Amino acid sequence: MGGWAIAIHGGAGVDPNLPSQRQEQAKQLLTRCLNLGISALRSSLPAIDVVELVVRELESDPFFNSGRGSALTEKGTVEMEASIMDGAGRRCGAVSGITTVKNPVSLARLVMDKSPHSYLAFSGAEEFAHQQGVETVNNEYFITEDNVGMLKLAKEAKSILYDYRVPETCSAVVENQWQMNGMPLALYAPETVGCVVVDSEGRCAAATSTGGLMNKMTGRIGDSPLIGSGTYACDVCAVSCTGEGEAIIRSTLARDVAAVMEYKGLGLQEAVEYVVTERLDQGKAGLIAVSRNGEVACRFNCVGMFRGYATEDGSMEVRIW
Repeated sequence: MGGWAIAIHGGAGVDPNLPSQRQEQAKQLLTRCLNLGISALRSSLPAIDVVELVVRELESDPFFNSGRGSALTEKGTVEMEASIMDGAGRRCGAVSGITTVKNPVSLARLVMDKSPHSYLAFSGAEEFAHQQGVETVNNEYFITEDNVGMLKLAKEAKSILYDYRVPETCSAVVENQWQMNGMPLALYAPETVGCVVVDSEGRCAAATSTGGLMNKMTGRIGDSPLIGSGTYACDVCAVSCTGEGEAIIRSTLARDVAAVMEYKGLGLQEAVEYVVTERLDQGKAGLIAVSRNGEVACRFNCVGMFRGYATEDGSMEVRIW
């Protein structure tokens, strides 16, 4: 085994005109979360605990779209989703339609650990959270002033927007807009957070959390809570995806990384390159991955992805472009 490794992301698809101040804020947040994960791994915390810990931190900061600061539905409310997977035994938990749970990733962990199921959604997930004594807040806690403004712009444009926090002055629509089921997407910034970890024992784990798309239909479920699409972990690797959710769902992107490693014998970087290049069917997305051997890989086919990684040998990097 090659020692522990961790990678995190704050979403794929970044406005090329994002102000330097915003870029620095993103890098500082990613660095803080990486250091949190590094400290946990040095304390011999299992991979599954580390991914939950790091994603909780990302959910608690309004910069990215998960937990507080989540994108708004067409009705101006927040509906969040998250998933987590432990490569040891391929145990998993996922939630969707979350409106009051402060940290959806931890509710997904409880679904995995404390229920006979793998996935709970909407009122059933909220009821389970109440039974488990999970911390809850009013839906207004998750709503930010920036998001309200971006929802207004989204409705005026009659399109689904990827980001909501980037000031209007730097959110010019790119000529070649992304498409989501035939609908134009104004390209701003990311819509998901995620973390993948392999610990010193070679155990892999992954977690992903999001508020979804700005101005989405109520009840819409993306790739983030879907095991095998947005999140996957096994005894070979762990993967967290971000980007155009419908394309990721169709391609079962996260599972495909593990599959080509298992069935084609590809290394981690080769596998990541292969699935992003060959499996997305013109969709725009990115992913982060770690292998049981301590390798780290990331790949995206769009303009930028907020990301960072660290390994036991001392390597550490945070990047956007």
